[in-house]
Amino acid sequence: MTPELEEIDLGTVPLGRTGLRTSELQFGTWRFGRVTEAGNVEIDEDRAHELLDAYETAGGRYIDTADVYGGGDCERWIGDWLAERDRERYTVASKVYWQIRDGDPNSRGTNRKNVRHRVDALLDRLDTDYIDVLYIHRWDDETPARELMKTLNGLVESGKVHYLGASTLRPNAWKVARANEIARGEGWEPFTVLQPRYNLVDREVEGDYLEFARQRNLAVSPWSPLGQGFLTGKYDRDADLPDDSKAAESTRFQEAYLTEENFDVHDELDAVADEVGASAAQTALAWLAHRDGVTAPIVGARTVDQLRENLAAATIDLSDEQVDRLTAAKPGPYDEL
Repeated sequence: MTPELEEIDLGTVPLGRTGLRTSELQFGTWRFGRVTEAGNVEIDEDRAHELLDAYETAGGRYIDTADVYGGGDCERWIGDWLAERDRERYTVASKVYWQIRDGDPNSRGTNRKNVRHRVDALLDRLDTDYIDVLYIHRWDDETPARELMKTLNGLVESGKVHYLGASTLRPNAWKVARANEIARGEGWEPFTVLQPRYNLVDREVEGDYLEFARQRNLAVSPWSPLGQGFLTGKYDRDADLPDDSKAAESTRFQEAYLTEENFDVHDELDAVADEVGASAAQTALAWLAHRDGVTAPIVGARTVDQLRENLAAATIDLSDEQVDRLTAAKPGPYDEL
């Protein structure tokens, strides 16, 4: 039985070497104001505030967003919500990178002009003087690492940003390492928080990326911890796709996730979930939280009930044997090395 929000009481864990502590499950807001391929808005402002209320009730204090989520509405809604609270009690992270103006190539990437403008704009939308963590949403190979780190350090020195992070779709530990080496040599602020995609079926970061993070004591906050909903149990290999599912609207999702190999992983996930009396989603999140090097997964939801179920993963305790079984269900890319 899933506990009530008041009974979950999320704990905190160290955010790498920053000195900050983060909620053991961070709240991701990428669905706020998002328009789907079918033209539907996933979460409007009223529901966004309901979800933020629910996260707060469960003890959560770490809010993850980006300046492109909902075309900027996501940050505005978070800012309106925070305006009625003590800003210092919450850790807010945002991201910059993706193009925001058609026909303007300089409104994309991590060039100094774009980053400075974007940070000023997101602070205005959030109605705050600073953000706790600024991520580059993806790596920009057209901007030299030295230029990037000098720009980001300037934002830290100005007080607009406290810590720096890097989000990624593919492992890029060497790029972060190179940038941090430049920063250390110049006495600048390095990246201290990493945000990769990581879950039971997306295992690309296992190996060098996680090992690098562990060795350097960098925080790792994975996004898509439920494989874009695949690990929630809503899909069946022999059944039609649910009409309201992501898979029904995205052929790319079907090709990436609805494979025999991934359904085999889900079979093991269901078995362990039954053993611990939890849902598939809760068990998948608990597995991720048990992984060496992972700091705090980022969870999201469309409804308060879904969020409550996901946050209850913090109450699930898996044995070492169960963690090992889930890990072995789909070997990572480096298992043979």
